[in-house]
Amino acid sequence: MKSALLIMGLTCGLPLLSGCQSAYYSAMEKVGFEKRDILVDRVEDTRDAQEDAQQQFSSALDQFSQLINFDGGELQEVYDNLKDQYEASKSSAERVTERVDKVESVAEALFDEWQEELEQYSNESLRRDSSRKLKQTQRRYDDLLRSMRRAESKMAPVLAALQDNVLYLKHNLNANAIGALQGEYGNIKRDVEQLIKEMNGAISQSNDFIASIKQG
Repeated sequence: MKSALLIMGLTCGLPLLSGCQSAYYSAMEKVGFEKRDILVDRVEDTRDAQEDAQQQFSSALDQFSQLINFDGGELQEVYDNLKDQYEASKSSAERVTERVDKVESVAEALFDEWQEELEQYSNESLRRDSSRKLKQTQRRYDDLLRSMRRAESKMAPVLAALQDNVLYLKHNLNANAIGALQGEYGNIKRDVEQLIKEMNGAISQSNDFIASIKQG
């Protein structure tokens, strides 16, 4: 499934442009992948990106801890490592945002299509049942998206703090500067812990949502 999605995505360019979405979904349907399949795949991708982000931000926190506990050695190397961790964390955050955006895009297309197709039923009982399932799925999705966006928002304060510290050290690379940053660790640690907590919630909801979609 993922390889097929990647191949089709490359035909439109990555990331997929809004004008290309309809053609992309139509092409995928022709080879047997409905929008619900794509939605599940993208929720899985977002969950994986969130798990990677948790690890990356934890690594950045560890590196910052090493910096403020610096007790000799090559200070430039420690700074370079922190800078690399910041850049990796920034990329990880961007990847999470991109994945959530893609979930939102296909979900909107799926629900619009589902709503329109309710009018095509001649059997009123089946139409009511499908309408009920649509509303249930939308509620679960709305909860999931809020959780994803909430977790996503927790990355910004950590990135801002890491960037501030990297910039400060860039122009003040000495033991006194490190001492001045020691008070920053507690705040960053708190923000990373909150981020991981929110990510865990979003990951759990992703798994529940995926299970509910697959069960029909």
